[in-house]
Amino acid sequence: MTSPEAQFERELEVFRTEAEAAIQFFYAYLTVHAVAADHKPVYRLLNTAPLFWNTNLGALQTAAFMALGRVFDQNSTHNLDQLLRIAQDNLSIFSKASLGARKQGSSPTSPEWLAEYLRDVYVPTPADFRRLRAHVRKHRRVYEAKYRDLRNRWFAHKGVSAQADINALFAKTNIRELQKMLAFLGSLYETLWQLFFNGRKPVLRPRRYSVKHMRHSPSPPWKTSAVQERITHEAEQFLCSIAGVAQQPLPEDAPKSTRR
Repeated sequence: MTSPEAQFERELEVFRTEAEAAIQFFYAYLTVHAVAADHKPVYRLLNTAPLFWNTNLGALQTAAFMALGRVFDQNSTHNLDQLLRIAQDNLSIFSKASLGARKQGSSPTSPEWLAEYLRDVYVPTPADFRRLRAHVRKHRRVYEAKYRDLRNRWFAHKGVSAQADINALFAKTNIRELQKMLAFLGSLYETLWQLFFNGRKPVLRPRRYSVKHMRHSPSPPWKTSAVQERITHEAEQFLCSIAGVAQQPLPEDAPKSTRR
C-alpha cells in the first residue's frame, strides 16, 4: 500500500508534467506567431516551409489543449482535484516531523541545521487547502465554460465539422485569459512544492504571463524564470538566430542563482 506521502509526491510530479506541458506548448505556439509578426526575416523564413511550420503550430495548439484538459478533467486517474484531495485528507504529511524526515532522507543521523530549520516552517491548516481549492474552482469554471468543448469537440474528437460551429467554439476563447490560467497552474505547482519540500506557507505568487512583456522586458538570467519565460525566450532566440535577426543580449552583471 502506497503511503499518502508517496501518493502526494507522485501526483505532484504528474501535475508538474501536465501543467508545464500545456504551458510549453501554448507559449511556443504564441511566440512563433509573435516573432514572425515583429520580424519580417522570420516571417519570410517560415514561409520557405509553410506546410512544415503550420504542421508544427497545429501540433503545439492541439497538444496544449489536450494537456490542459488532463489537468482539469475530474474523471481521469490523475488530475488536480486528486492531488489536492490527498493533501487535504492527509495533513500529517506536512507536519514538522514528516518534513524533517524528508529533509534527513536516507542519512542515519539528523543534520545539525535541521532542528533550527524546522522551528520556522509552516504547518498548513484545512483552511489553506480550502483557499487553494477555491482558486482552482474559479479557473475550472472558466475552463468548463470556454475551453472544455473546444478541447473535447474539436481537438480530442471530431464533434463538430461545420465551419460555423468551429468558429463558435473558438470565439469563446481569450488568449490573455488562457495565459493567466496557465500561469496560475505554474504558480500552484510551485506553491505546493515549496510547502511539501521546504515547509513554506502556501501563498500563490503572481507570475508573468504576457508574451509581449516577457519578450520586450525579459527577466535577467540570474533570476529563476517560469517555464513560460524560458520557452518564450528560447523560441525567439532560435527563430531570430536562423533568420539572421540581431537580438538584444540579456544582462549578465548579476550572480547566478538556482531555485533548488
